[in-house]
Amino acid sequence: MSPGGRRRLVVVGGGILGTLHALEGVRRGHEVVHLERDLAPRGASVRNFGLVWVSGRAAGDELALALEARERWASIGAAVPGAGFRPSGSLTVARTKAELAVLEAAADAPDAADRGLSLCTPGEVAALAPALRGEIAGALRCRLDATVEPRRVLGAVRQHLESTGAYRFLPRTEVVEVVDHGVVDRAGRRHDGDLVICCPGASPTGAVAEALAGAPLRRVRLQMLETAPLGEQLPLALADGDSLRYYPAYRHGPLDELEPQPAVAAAWRAQLLLVQRLEGHLTIGDTHASDEPFPFDLDDAPSDHLLGVAGALLGGPLPRVERRWAGVYCETTEPGQLYLRRVVAPGVLAVTGPGGRGMTLSPAIAAASFA
Repeated sequence: MSPGGRRRLVVVGGGILGTLHALEGVRRGHEVVHLERDLAPRGASVRNFGLVWVSGRAAGDELALALEARERWASIGAAVPGAGFRPSGSLTVARTKAELAVLEAAADAPDAADRGLSLCTPGEVAALAPALRGEIAGALRCRLDATVEPRRVLGAVRQHLESTGAYRFLPRTEVVEVVDHGVVDRAGRRHDGDLVICCPGASPTGAVAEALAGAPLRRVRLQMLETAPLGEQLPLALADGDSLRYYPAYRHGPLDELEPQPAVAAAWRAQLLLVQRLEGHLTIGDTHASDEPFPFDLDDAPSDHLLGVAGALLGGPLPRVERRWAGVYCETTEPGQLYLRRVVAPGVLAVTGPGGRGMTLSPAIAAASFA
């Protein structure tokens, strides 16, 4: 126990899961030591859209966790303005009658009101997002979807935590051994706590990797890109009709009536997600691949496809592409599980595997670790 009766928490991993566990620990009155193997996080937590995505979550436990997380994100956004939290919602856009039928089914579902869903006509879409000038059949609006800035949020939360006096961030500290109520880093230093929470992300190393060997986890690689600023505001996040194939919220709609995907989209399990960053840049993606070893290079074909879809929705040429990247996240393969939480030693938890839901669900996952 720390001086003054506060519990001492050690968090391993500087990504979004680890950082929000640290935030939850400080909010509960604990003293937190936060270990990160790199100088700053470089994994999927900074290589994503920054979407807090309620609309696509599966009914039941997943939606309930997403709704709790959405409330917590609003609280984080108020306390940490640098996170760039924006409760601006989303549009999932249909370009065909078959896609529109799936969206209509979602808008009529029993939990549509809980998700903040409503169906929009093309005219209503134009009023909400004038930058969308392409031919569309309609869209599903989700008022609860939100965004944060993935390249800023972790640093902003750490800065907020450091101002409390109850938090220390130790970069370049790689854990090589797990012990009872503690971990040992590569320099031989032991970090003990009343509770240790390891959030290793997609590439666990050392003792944490050994502790998770054989766990029901797999890695998924995605490709994304970012354009120069658009020059006009696009306040809502966008998803296209192909996203209906991949998000569980739409499984009960007439998916069998959707037109086949173009070959390149099917091969890469591609869907369009598009978010405008605070500076006006467009983040565009994404693809899904789980066959390892992953290639080290980027493939232009799926990116060109997604750029074409985005251009069709915007009704004109896009700004030039300024950067492209790949990311890898980890997801549980255990049926019915949203993520993996495992006791790996007395007083030591490993929490990982939320998959593409990580940015959305992390605040609620962190809270559950203290329940």
